[in-house]
Amino acid sequence: GRAVQALAQMRAADLWMVAVPDRQIAVSADEMARALPGQAPATVFHCSGALGASALAPLRERGWQVASAHCILSFANPASAVQQFAGTPCGIEGSATTISRLQSIYTAIGARCFALEAGNQLLYHAAAVFATNFVPVLQAIAEDLWRASGVPQELLPQLRASLLRNAVANVLALGPTGALTGPAARGDTDLVNRQARAVADWDATSGNADPGLSELALALARPAPGAPHARPTTT
Repeated sequence: GRAVQALAQMRAADLWMVAVPDRQIAVSADEMARALPGQAPATVFHCSGALGASALAPLRERGWQVASAHCILSFANPASAVQQFAGTPCGIEGSATTISRLQSIYTAIGARCFALEAGNQLLYHAAAVFATNFVPVLQAIAEDLWRASGVPQELLPQLRASLLRNAVANVLALGPTGALTGPAARGDTDLVNRQARAVADWDATSGNADPGLSELALALARPAPGAPHARPTTT
């Protein structure tokens, strides 16, 4: 293959992957529908986890088979992602025929595929954001707080490595509820509230996030009976 300057220069194909930012998927589908008049209806899928196959409606209206296929993996570094890809879950949504075809392709390169229900993409993608994208954000806030409180800069890499490594190890071994520590796990709501006010005085944006996260931590520490996060009781 070779890079081209315009869609009209693209060669005909029976399978198309649209790997563009989410805001450009529908735009790309519309441009493809107009710029590829000689292309026979084919299969096309995009790689967004937040949008469904319906984002490719301009092509579907011309008889194309449409789908979405999203791999739950952090692609921060391409070389690392290639090494980490084996066994990666991949959610596929679209027609039964398209799902079957994409499952075959993704399974061949090591993915673990599952069918994703239409309409659930935003919740599905939000889960990935909570699990991965927010971790660097929270770590950055933590390191800014340490600097503001006088922790020497040279200690931050050690704190980053040890606390993140231990937290991940505990979640993997014990699950989210068993790994929870700190004032919320101890039920110390007074300290939770005083800490939230201190963070808000330090930075308003971080202060807005603290109460919600603390409330979720308290709920995780004391779930309703029968809830998914309920801790096992002992006697």
